[in-house]
Amino acid sequence: MKFAVIAPTAAGTTADPDWISAWAQHVEACGFESVVAVEHAVVMSRYSSVYPYDASGKMELADDLDIPDPLDLMAFLAGQTTTLGLATGVLVLPNHHPVVLAKRLATIDRLSGGRLRICVGMGWMREEIEACGAPFDARGRRADEQLQVLRKLWANTSSEGVDHHGEFFDFAGAMSYPKPAQAGGVPLHVGGHSKAAARRAGRYGDGLQPLGVAGEELAALVALMRDEAERAGRDPEALELSLGHLVTRIDQGRAEKLAAQGADRIVLAASNTSDLTQACDELSACAERLGL
Repeated sequence: MKFAVIAPTAAGTTADPDWISAWAQHVEACGFESVVAVEHAVVMSRYSSVYPYDASGKMELADDLDIPDPLDLMAFLAGQTTTLGLATGVLVLPNHHPVVLAKRLATIDRLSGGRLRICVGMGWMREEIEACGAPFDARGRRADEQLQVLRKLWANTSSEGVDHHGEFFDFAGAMSYPKPAQAGGVPLHVGGHSKAAARRAGRYGDGLQPLGVAGEELAALVALMRDEAERAGRDPEALELSLGHLVTRIDQGRAEKLAAQGADRIVLAASNTSDLTQACDELSACAERLGL
């Protein structure tokens, strides 16, 4: 079982270089697999979109909270650590042009020695996605094509480069270097709670990170992902499942229950405290309970 920890964005400390460096170094020293960063390119002070993971329909993060770019944050933390995995959870894929994103991800992966993992989502805030220039209602179809573009640009190509002619993106003879350090490119996981997310993970992803689902609903999504992979001629057993829990509550018993549901990785939400000592103590206690 792999254990990742989400950077405590709500604490307002993820853009503090000293705080986040010390915290990430402690995550690494405790033996956790990776650190995970969230994304909002922009947050609107007024939005009508419904946040699907809280009964209020509003996200818990303050509108004016520091939310650093997750890829820049991962690049920074790559230089502050040596073995710690670097991940997103989630990167709002519609906010990014895949040709530019392919270069950014490959660069971080290459310079970090192959430590990057990306979990993408379609986004829920229409106002944010439209501010970034993408059509909200077409974001699913666009995402399928984005994932294909990333794969093509990371693949070893001839001296003629790679061509792509799709609904949203069109180019010919593209050469994108450096390639990622990891064979096959940066692992691309899909986050979400919908059947579309599970199908997308099966067709194009390396794993699924279901959000806000459990029990029979979770089992159905995992089965759908694996069925879709098989239909696409891919190995369904090669796809990972990442499930969530809390740093302060996870223990070996709870981890075993998640493993029984098929989890390969548990993504832990850290306490949103700005007290670095408290945050590190909670990580140490968690690592001890899990036997890391």
